[in-house]
Amino acid sequence: MTVTVERARVAKDTGPPGSSRRRKDSYTLFLLPGALAFLAVIVVPFLMNTGVSFTDWRGVGSPEWSGLANYRALMDDSEFWASFRHSLFMVVAMAAVPTAVGLVLAAALFDYVGKHFGSRWAAVLRACFYLPQVLPIAVAGIVWSWILAPDNGSLNELLSAVGLGSWQQDWLGDPDIALYSVMGVMVWVQLGFPLVVFMAGLQRVDPQLYEAAELDGAGWWRRFRHITLPQIRPEIYVVLTWCTIAALKVFGAVYVLTKGGPGGATNVPSYFSFTTFFEKTQVGYGAAVSTVLTVIILAVSLVGLKLQTRAEDAEEGVRA
Repeated sequence: MTVTVERARVAKDTGPPGSSRRRKDSYTLFLLPGALAFLAVIVVPFLMNTGVSFTDWRGVGSPEWSGLANYRALMDDSEFWASFRHSLFMVVAMAAVPTAVGLVLAAALFDYVGKHFGSRWAAVLRACFYLPQVLPIAVAGIVWSWILAPDNGSLNELLSAVGLGSWQQDWLGDPDIALYSVMGVMVWVQLGFPLVVFMAGLQRVDPQLYEAAELDGAGWWRRFRHITLPQIRPEIYVVLTWCTIAALKVFGAVYVLTKGGPGGATNVPSYFSFTTFFEKTQVGYGAAVSTVLTVIILAVSLVGLKLQTRAEDAEEGVRA
C-alpha cells in the first residue's frame, strides 16, 4: 500500500512525459521581455561605451582608435584617483554609517518601541526615517543647499541663535569641510533604507528567542548582540552591497550640492566622467572612466552576492 501511494505521488510530481520541458518553455516566455530589455538598456550600451573608451573622440566626427591610451592616462591622472578616494568617503557615509545606525535603530524600534509603545508608533517612526528615500535627490539637495548656505543658511542662523556663532562655516564652499558636509547629507538620505530592510528581517526572527533571553536576564544590548545580529546576517550583507553600489555611482547629490567643488574637493568618479564627457568633450576618456567604474561595481556586486549566499547557507545549516 505504501509503495502504491509513493508511486502515485511520484507520478503526480513528474507528470506526463515532456511536461517539465513545456513548463520551462513557458517560464522562458515570461523571462524573455525582461531579458530583451536588459540587453537593450544595459548590455548593448555598456559594450558601446567600452568600445568608445578605446578611441580618441571629441563627440563629433569619426572616432580614432587609440587602444589602451585612455586607460594608461587614467593611471597617471591625479584627479581620477582623487575622485576614487572621495568615493571611499561616500562608501562610509552611504554604506557603513547607515548600516550600523540603521541596525541599532531597527532593533530599538522592533524590540523596545514596538513592545512598550505599540507597533503603530514603531511604524510611524520607521516611516519618518524612510521619508528622505522618497524625496527626489534633486529636491533634497536643493533644500540642504539652503540649510547649509553660508549667508542666511538655516544651520548657521541656528548656531548664531544658540550662541555658537564661532562655529559658523561655509559648509559647501570650504574645501576642508565640503566633503564631510556632503557625507552628512548622504547619511540622512540613506539611513531609511537599511532601517526598513532590517525591520523586515526582524519579522522572521522567532519571538521566543527574545522572550527566553529576557527571562534569563539579558538586557537590550545583549539581546541585540547575540540574537539580532546573527539572525539577520543575510540582510546585513544585502544592505552593505546595495548601499556600497549606490555610493560608488552617486551623482545627483554631488551635482546639486557642489558640482564636484570647491576645487574638486567633492568630485567622484561618476561626476568626473560626466564633466569629462560633456564639459571637456573628451568622450573616449570619459568612457574609460565609466568602464572602470562599472567593472568595480560588478566586482563589488559579485563579492556581496557571494557573502550573502554563504550567510544564507550557514543559516540553513544551523536550522537543519
